[in-house]
Amino acid sequence: MQWFLPLLVAALCAAPAHAATTSLDGIYALVQRQIPQHQDSFTFSLIEGDGDAFTISDTVGGSGGITVQCTTVSACARGLYTYATQFGGVDIWWTGSRLNQLPATLPEVGQPVDGSAVVPYRYHFNTVTFDYTAAFWDWEQWEAELDWLALRGVNLPLAWVGYEYILTQVFQEVGLTDTDIASFLSGPAFQAWNRFGNIQGSWGGDLPTQWVNDQYALQQQIVQRMADLGMTPVLPAFTGFVPHAMARLYPNASIVNGSQWSDFPSSLTDTSFLEPFDPLFATMQQSFITKQQAAFGANLTHVYTLDQYNENSPYSGDTGYLANISAGTFASLREADPEAVWMMQGWLFFADESFWTDDRISAFLNAVPGSDSMIILDLYAEAAPQWQRTDSYYGKQWIWCELHDYGGNMGMEGNLPELASAPLAALNTAGSSMKGMGLTMEGQEGNEIVYDFLLDQAWSSTSLNITAYVEAWVSRRYTVASLPASAQEAWTILSTTVYSNTNPNTQAVIKSIVELSPSISGLTNATGHHPTEVSYQTNTSIIPALQNLVQAAAQNPLLLTVPEFVYDVVDVTRQLLVNRFIGYYTVLVSEYYSSGATSASVNAAGQPLLTVITDLDTLLYTSPYYLLSNWISDARSLANGNTTYADYLEYNARNQITLWGPDGEINDYASKQWAGLVGTYYLSRWQTFVTYLADITGNGTAYDNTVLQAQLLNIGKAWDQEIWGQSANEPLTTVGTSMTVVDQMIQKYI
Repeated sequence: MQWFLPLLVAALCAAPAHAATTSLDGIYALVQRQIPQHQDSFTFSLIEGDGDAFTISDTVGGSGGITVQCTTVSACARGLYTYATQFGGVDIWWTGSRLNQLPATLPEVGQPVDGSAVVPYRYHFNTVTFDYTAAFWDWEQWEAELDWLALRGVNLPLAWVGYEYILTQVFQEVGLTDTDIASFLSGPAFQAWNRFGNIQGSWGGDLPTQWVNDQYALQQQIVQRMADLGMTPVLPAFTGFVPHAMARLYPNASIVNGSQWSDFPSSLTDTSFLEPFDPLFATMQQSFITKQQAAFGANLTHVYTLDQYNENSPYSGDTGYLANISAGTFASLREADPEAVWMMQGWLFFADESFWTDDRISAFLNAVPGSDSMIILDLYAEAAPQWQRTDSYYGKQWIWCELHDYGGNMGMEGNLPELASAPLAALNTAGSSMKGMGLTMEGQEGNEIVYDFLLDQAWSSTSLNITAYVEAWVSRRYTVASLPASAQEAWTILSTTVYSNTNPNTQAVIKSIVELSPSISGLTNATGHHPTEVSYQTNTSIIPALQNLVQAAAQNPLLLTVPEFVYDVVDVTRQLLVNRFIGYYTVLVSEYYSSGATSASVNAAGQPLLTVITDLDTLLYTSPYYLLSNWISDARSLANGNTTYADYLEYNARNQITLWGPDGEINDYASKQWAGLVGTYYLSRWQTFVTYLADITGNGTAYDNTVLQAQLLNIGKAWDQEIWGQSANEPLTTVGTSMTVVDQMIQKYI
């Protein structure tokens, strides 16, 4: 195979990373959506200035209005948010917006308040968030998300929806048939990994044309709204991953096979990769970007996300080969868009650190000319930053990112001290080419405080004071007059324990063993990827925090009308139960290994585990935010009444959060503590486990994990094929009252 370095004809200057709007119409529309009673009370105006900055002041003339002057539309949105939070005492959450609770008479600002971003880019989204959280979102859900992003000052969000629509056209253009393409594209809940080149094809049926068309239409709404709100969408580009049929159609093209991913069979992985130094790559890139510009506008953005080695090993480790890959990729982007900026996730340098040695990283990055030609996401900077070992990515622009949440898991965990210090330290390091801060969580579930904190830190040149920040955060999260001190005390405890985890080996969402496939060993105290080791003492953190929250509700019952308060009480109680589960599991295993164990004694030792699971399901059913039925109904609703299509979408939804593959290839990776999932799937698996241990104890058979896991796999396959709501034991809405159940759980588990 011949490797060569393409010539870059375009002059390389400081390419603008975004081409955001200068119209304020989108901000006024945001006010109409979120604060309709004050839609005439806010005045916005753009002024000259560097970076993203705003000034909030009282409107001259005594009208009782508020004026926000800003250098960019994004800064206007952040200025509005600053007023709403600091003066109005309200906020917008994942559980819903409370901005419409601003007082009828707007509080005065008094002395004008200035604000400015400390970095030019505030980024949001991991490629996989589009599947782990947003796979089945409709426009209403996207609207709420985009308002949340804009108000918090995000100006560089990833926009991945609907990629397959244009990609299919490009594939057809080079001669691929519908069958060829169908064998390549993956199902709705797994598209991110197809885009990464990890998997090809689907299980459960081919990707329907209706899905492709509907998602493209949704993407048109998303990118337009992003632009209206002053954000610059990061759009996809052609990556080079192609169906196997390409090699037959173009036998002389430079096409290699990617590596196997996560034990998937070769039919579902080993994706073909058209190498970027092949002229066909540039042709397809030109076609893709031209079509995308025609669809969304030539100047909507010049930033393109493009990842070719996310958990994929390159064909060769030769530095010349790697340089030609990146040079060819960038050349194709610049040929299609002379102002193109290549964005890539830096995860590969951490996930495959043994391959990506310093000389290979240097060759790969330095083959792309100019410092402004790339933006690299230091994806897991809160625990495993790569910018230091890569000499600030050899001068390329990069963004300090918080990953935190693998697979959309829900355990409580965070490291506020790190977020308060590390991004600013990186920014102020001599020679740093850091240009942004951002969120790259795999799933957008729970632990909202750590994400809010980082986006707010992006607007402060000094480290945020954690104590003061948490106090203000709680005050506007629980919007009641006379907030009891016990509510604040609960979060003081949580912020100094659960959310001050300085152990890098457990700095990701703690995964509960309730959600893991049962086994006699290997479940507890795991560190690293998907840690199960609890990094705090439950008795001195979770329990007193919960007691304080319950006390606050008793002192001011109005708290029970605040959705965020009830959500948090359920969340802390949920964490108590899954932590207690660990102790009961340990007792069961000890009893099984004890010399006097009998079938009856093992079975008896297993009953408390099953009780915890049942109690957990009961608790979660009291909250509308913890329902499996939300995930499934969101999926089915996209079928618009087509039952066959709805069943297909439900299978995708079920399989992702359970087996993640036809045969449990990355089993339980995207597990969730949701009512319905806990009480059917997890309960069934743990019942099987307890019964198995009791049976083999009674008949003297040796423990065989292969036999057990085969039984559990069959449970998963059967569960994935079911249709939700066909049983009386599968409620679609909440059951019971949260505080009543919480009180019961406190009596039982404290």
